[in-house]
Amino acid sequence: MLSHLFKQAPVAMIFIDPVNNQILQANLQAQALFSLDAEKLGSYTVSQFFPDCLDKLMLFTQQVFEHGSAWSNDLSISINQQSITLDINAITLDEGVLLSCQLASVCFQHYYQSLAESNYQSGLLHWSKSETIYQEIERQNQMLLTAVGDGIYGVDKKGNATFVNEAAIKIIGWKKSELIGKNIHHMIHHSHADGSHYAVNHCPIFAAFNDGEVHSMDEEVFWSKSGKAIPVEYTSTPLKDNGELIGAVVVFRDISKRKETEQKLLNALQQVDSLKQRLEMENAYLQEEINADFNHQQIIGQSESVKHMVHQIELVAPTDANVLITGESGTGKELIARAIHDASHRKNRSFIRVNCAAIPAELFESEFFGHVKGAFSGAISDRVGRFELANDATLFLDEVGEIPLQLQGKLLRVLQEFQFERVGESKTRTVDVRVICATNQNLKALVEQNKFREDLYFRLNVFPIHSPALRDRIEDLPLLVNHFINKICLRSNLAAAKVSMAQMQYLSRYSWPGNIRELENIIERQIILAKGNKLSFECLNQDLPMAEIQLNNAHPELISAQQQKDIERTNLINALVRTKGKVYGQSGAAELLNLKPTTLSSKLKKYGINRQIYTN
Repeated sequence: MLSHLFKQAPVAMIFIDPVNNQILQANLQAQALFSLDAEKLGSYTVSQFFPDCLDKLMLFTQQVFEHGSAWSNDLSISINQQSITLDINAITLDEGVLLSCQLASVCFQHYYQSLAESNYQSGLLHWSKSETIYQEIERQNQMLLTAVGDGIYGVDKKGNATFVNEAAIKIIGWKKSELIGKNIHHMIHHSHADGSHYAVNHCPIFAAFNDGEVHSMDEEVFWSKSGKAIPVEYTSTPLKDNGELIGAVVVFRDISKRKETEQKLLNALQQVDSLKQRLEMENAYLQEEINADFNHQQIIGQSESVKHMVHQIELVAPTDANVLITGESGTGKELIARAIHDASHRKNRSFIRVNCAAIPAELFESEFFGHVKGAFSGAISDRVGRFELANDATLFLDEVGEIPLQLQGKLLRVLQEFQFERVGESKTRTVDVRVICATNQNLKALVEQNKFREDLYFRLNVFPIHSPALRDRIEDLPLLVNHFINKICLRSNLAAAKVSMAQMQYLSRYSWPGNIRELENIIERQIILAKGNKLSFECLNQDLPMAEIQLNNAHPELISAQQQKDIERTNLINALVRTKGKVYGQSGAAELLNLKPTTLSSKLKKYGINRQIYTN
């Protein structure tokens, strides 16, 4: 009986001896597929039919010997000078290896369907005795069912199991006796992966013998006897008897390992993408630091105010305390912040700088905390925020007084709890960030005006450091002048310039409203204009009335604070008139006055000056 079944089997089957590279037996389908002469089987070798994939054939047979069975869709033979890929199942027997071969386009379920239909047409009992039919199929084809590594079971039109192969039993853990005659959906397919009920009328397996269509799924689960959800991919193929739908054959495969691999790959890709974004942004900040014109090595000065400031830096740097740096624009507040970072235990990580005055109000939250794709219009991808980027590092918030009042609460939460959520995301993230802030405004006055949160002010002002104005440390002027001359001349590849005592007097008597930034700009300008290597600063005699008064009068007149404000307001208006209202960029009012654009904007706001009036 088995010999007849082997010979007449509807799939190509070859019994081979891999060790001696011989074909021992071949059924009719194999003889046709491989063009074999049944009387000359001993003259053929196995390898001659797989000339293009001998290495894969050797690995496949080794796998069969090691595990007892194997499956491959990676082997091909040449038919009519065309390479044809095969689906091959193999098992080891006492004398060799049994190969079950079929074209890759032919599915197992098609074979079982045609086999069942063939048996019905041969005069077997009507489908009313379907259990007997399936038992006969299982008995006659036990060797084939065993050779298949996929789980296979059959159901009648009521959904009751009629046969189950050994592979299916191993995958789902139920015994045959527990499944045969039982509604298979209620046993192994009753719920979705999330535990929700899976209605029978929605089941693709049942749909197959109602609509006569083949249904394939790869995102569902079967439930094992132990209650474990097993990810599977399956195909439900309808069976017919004389055109009448009588049930279905289901071929399924456990894809748990594939799902685990896919999830690990997805997690790895997400981590790589996150690290890529972080590295790209850190690289951008590092490039900014490389290109920045700051002296990171030391703070120039020997005055008492500078010594006191350096002592404060040395005290607070080793801690993680929040620092608030105050002082006028151009006094080097960022230089102080960098000095604190460089003397801290975070010095090997990035120094992340945020200019709060340059961020539009609607983008503050995204800039600080990041966003996810689709969080708002224009959010085409996930973005890492500055706090996340500064994890284990230092975050410097320049012009912190410019943060909108409605967002100060979220900043306070991060400073208190070190937790935040990206815009558009519910996941809470935790960071370890050292925060240093700087401002040229009086935050305490802003608190009194209800323009700045008092609790945020106290959270930021844990350790205050004041950056003195240049006019308050005028004794440091010679050191600063010499430093900037050497720096600029070296950068421009020029011989070192000199400043006479007389010219130094002009520098000493000037009020320096732009502080150290203005000093550096003036020195650079005069180096460019210098004839020879001697610098002249007589131009400062014409820049401000105060300087002119001090140089030309032995007993200069004093002016009130209001007069000073009037002079500054008039000077700002004159700059806007000359630049036709242009504040930013080349030849703008900010450049003309040697001020940062953000500082000029603050002054215009302070004096209520509308630049739009002067644009025409």
